[in-house]
Amino acid sequence: MDTLDYSERKDLKPAMLIINPVSGKRMVLRNVAQIIRVLMDAGYKVTTMITGKKGDGTAFAASFGRDYQLVCCTGGDGTLNEVIHGLATANIDVPLGYIPCGSTNDFAASHGLSTDIIEAAEHIASGYSTRYDIGCFGGRHFTYVAAFGAFSWLSYTTDQNMKNVLGHTAYILDAIKDLYKIKPLHMKVTADGVTHEDDYIFGAICNTTSVAGTITLPAAMVDTADGVFEVLLVKMPKTMLELDMIIRGLLSQDYSCPNIDLFQAKEMDIENPPELEWSLDGEASGVMDKVHVSGIKIIKSIFLCYFF
Repeated sequence: MDTLDYSERKDLKPAMLIINPVSGKRMVLRNVAQIIRVLMDAGYKVTTMITGKKGDGTAFAASFGRDYQLVCCTGGDGTLNEVIHGLATANIDVPLGYIPCGSTNDFAASHGLSTDIIEAAEHIASGYSTRYDIGCFGGRHFTYVAAFGAFSWLSYTTDQNMKNVLGHTAYILDAIKDLYKIKPLHMKVTADGVTHEDDYIFGAICNTTSVAGTITLPAAMVDTADGVFEVLLVKMPKTMLELDMIIRGLLSQDYSCPNIDLFQAKEMDIENPPELEWSLDGEASGVMDKVHVSGIKIIKSIFLCYFF
């Protein structure tokens, strides 16, 4: 990409770059200048915002996003979630570029996004925008998954330094020590008028092909702009044989196991045990004090810069 002569340019477009400095292996900090250079060469005047605590990405996007023609964020899935939540809550319709540099990067894996920081910036600068469905969960937006039950807490309880050093292995080690947490949860899920009720150990409402870096949904089934969710519910196994079938089914994408329900839906009402904690895009949503959770539906689409 040719470097612009800024002395002759009066039409630079404003862009905001939101940076999570602690995500992944903190590699983004070594590349900030290059990211800005790439965006400047594409005709953008870049303002940087550095997150310092949880919620900053949402606040920056909601408060300032309307002043820019492009919003970019660097970090993991949680950072992307915060920024999208901010844009959606403030009803700001602006292209969003994402430079994935987290520990697992489920969203990037599902969309074939480059995890090379500079290459991802170049793709944003030269790519195009497309619509992408987002969901609303009790007033909180999610980008690709709302999950409960076994191991759904790992993304936000696993130590950040451990994730930086070990990557995906950190989640596996944390999962082993948390096996005692797995217990049946009696849930009633009414999806597009059809009721699914049982004791479940895990559930995920998805708009992605990859969940937690280990569960992969059929690519032919997932369309991220079709207005429907993919819903995965795993029933409590009664025997070791059933547990073995569940694990094999999830790892091999064989969803014919009777303990696994996989279906699609536009809207859902969920009745769950009191004080159930959900995970939204790998981040804690907080304990749900009400037994009845409703309003899970795709409420709007958001422009995402696509990077090809």
